[in-house]
Amino acid sequence: MSALLYPLAVSAPLPWLSASVERAQRTAPSLLASARVARTMEPEELAEERALCVRAQEGDRAALGQLLRRHGPRLYRAVLLPRLGSAALAEEALSITFVKVVERFDRFQWQGLGVYPWLRVIALRTALDLLRARRRELLFAPEELARELDAAEDDARSAAALEQHDLALARQRVTECLDALPPRYARAITLRVLEERSREEAAALLEVTVGTFDVLLHRSLSSLKKILAQRGSAS
Repeated sequence: MSALLYPLAVSAPLPWLSASVERAQRTAPSLLASARVARTMEPEELAEERALCVRAQEGDRAALGQLLRRHGPRLYRAVLLPRLGSAALAEEALSITFVKVVERFDRFQWQGLGVYPWLRVIALRTALDLLRARRRELLFAPEELARELDAAEDDARSAAALEQHDLALARQRVTECLDALPPRYARAITLRVLEERSREEAAALLEVTVGTFDVLLHRSLSSLKKILAQRGSAS
């Protein structure tokens, strides 16, 4: 997966933070891949999560670590990576998000939907701060993310519904960018970057040599960067 569209290693202030980040990286799907359907939490799972939240607010770091290990992958793949589009920024954002959660968890109030919507708001705020600090080739402009954040404050959907919304939005943005490319360029990126096929397989499907495919992919990604840069300057 290219860092341009999607993709971590972080120095953790707590023992379980690195493991959470690594698991998030392992489970992050391609944007256009047929990802599994997010499952809504059962009542007993919500009850268990509420108990973990109570323990975490009482100072139980193990309980808080369990919550972040559970939801870190979802934050990583659905919230941070699509909006930041860079491995380095996504690493930084997830680390900052987790630190903020540790600092502010005593403020969390249970609303019956689990802890994920609250975590998502913190992650969106973190992503917005990073986008404002450094504009680059992006799928999402800071102004768009600011509007999302306003809506997220009162969003009462479940974690599963929020994840599906975020991933669908990211897939839509990628598709829009690819549609702006010549079809052959879009096909090269889809095969190699999004579907993660080998160079040899992608070249065979496009009926070119591997060397020719490498040149084609380079030109395709250069064109995509220009499109993303134009999107950023126009916002």
